Amino acid sequence: MNILILGGGGREHALAWAVKQNPKCDRLIVAPGNPGIAAIAECAAIDPLDGDAVAEFCHEAAVDLVIVGPEAPLAAGIGDRLRAAGLAVFGPSAEAARLESSKAFAKAICDACGAPTAAWAAFDRLDAALAHVRAEGAPIVVKADGLAAGKGVTVAATLDQAEAALESAFSAEAARVVIEKVLPGEEASFFVLCDGTDILPIGTAQDHKRVGEGDVGPNTGGMGAYSPAPLLTDDVQRRALATIIEPTLREMARRGTPFQGVLYAGLMVEDGMPRLVEYNVRFGDPEAQVLAMRLGGQMLDLIQATAEGRLRDVTVTWADDHALTVVLAARGYPGQPQAGGPIRGLDRLPETSAQMVFHAGTALRDERLVAAGGRVLCATGRGTTLQEARDRAYALVDAIEAPDLFCRRDIGWRALGRP
Repeated sequence: MNILILGGGGREHALAWAVKQNPKCDRLIVAPGNPGIAAIAECAAIDPLDGDAVAEFCHEAAVDLVIVGPEAPLAAGIGDRLRAAGLAVFGPSAEAARLESSKAFAKAICDACGAPTAAWAAFDRLDAALAHVRAEGAPIVVKADGLAAGKGVTVAATLDQAEAALESAFSAEAARVVIEKVLPGEEASFFVLCDGTDILPIGTAQDHKRVGEGDVGPNTGGMGAYSPAPLLTDDVQRRALATIIEPTLREMARRGTPFQGVLYAGLMVEDGMPRLVEYNVRFGDPEAQVLAMRLGGQMLDLIQATAEGRLRDVTVTWADDHALTVVLAARGYPGQPQAGGPIRGLDRLPETSAQMVFHAGTALRDERLVAAGGRVLCATGRGTTLQEARDRAYALVDAIEAPDLFCRRDIGWRALGRP
C-alpha cells in the first residue's frame, strides 16, 4: 500500500512509526513531515489545508489511503475533498468534525442525546459573557468555541481569572466562548474508532495538560501522557460507551452526518461515573505516542478498516504492557517559546519498540537539529509495568543534550506517585 499521512508533529511521527511496522506498507509519505519523520518516510512539501493540492498529489503518487493527523484540515473539509476524489480517508467530514471545531455544537449534541456533561452556555458578546460568570461565580471554565490547539481552555479559580480569560478571548474577531460549570473528579482520555456504523474501542490514556509539576500553571497542548489509564476501568469504559459515545454517534447518524475516524472523548470520572469534558476528532498529542507504541503495526490495520467501513471484521490485540511519553518543550512554552535552541545526542539513542523519541517541533538549520516549536520532542518508553515505561522514557530525556528545553519530571504521578 501507498500511504499518505497529513501533518508534521509528534502525533504524525508516532503514526508514521506505527504504520512502518506493518508489512503491508510499501511506501509511506508524510506531508509536510519533520526531520524525525524524514528518517523513516518520504516528506512532501504540501499544505494539509490545501485540499486540491493534496488530492492532486494523491493521484500522482497512487496513494491508497490518507490518514489525517491534525484537527485543522479535518475542520476545513479535507476529508470531504479527498473522498470526492475517490480516496480512502481516515478522518471525519467537516460537518462531523464540528464535534471538535465547535464546543457549542458538541454540547448541543450532548443535550440532544442525553449524554452527561457539564452545564453550559455559549456567548458571542463580551458583556453577556461577563454578566454570566459574575452571576455564576468561580470556579468556572471558559473555553474558546473553535479550535485552539489544546490551549483554549481556562479553568478559572477566581472571578478575576474568568474575566481575564473572557477579555482575552473576545480580543479576537468573531469570538465565541462556551462557559461551563467545573466538573468534579479526575480526567482521562478514551479512544474509539468509528466507521460510520460500527465502533471499536482502542485504548485509554491520561494526559498532563498543565505546564508545571503537580498539575499547576496554564494549560498546554500536553506535557506527557501514559497508557493505559487505571482510572478508566472496564466498567467505566462500558458506562462511557453506553451513556456518552454510542448516543453521540447515533445522534450524528440521525442528522445525516455519520462519524468516521477516531473519536477521542475526554472524560471526567467521579465515583466510577464518567461525564464528557469534550470531544476531539483525531488522535491526541501526546496520547498518540503512547497508543502507537502499544499498538504497533496493527494500528494500520485498524485505521484501514475504519476508512473502508470494515470495523466489524477487526479486533484489537493488546499486550499486557504500558507506555509513557514525556514532552520536552521550548522555554517560554505555552506562551512565547524560544525557537532555535540546539538539540544533540539523538543519534546515540535507541529506536526500538521499547524506546523512541518522536519529533514534535524540530527543524534543520545548517544541518543542525534545532527547536522549532513549543513542544519539541516526545521521549517515549514502553514496559511491562508503568514504572518500567517511565524509567525508559526519562532515561531518554536524560540522554538528550538540549539546554533550552524543559520537561515535567512527574509524568505518571497520579498512578505512580511523585518521583
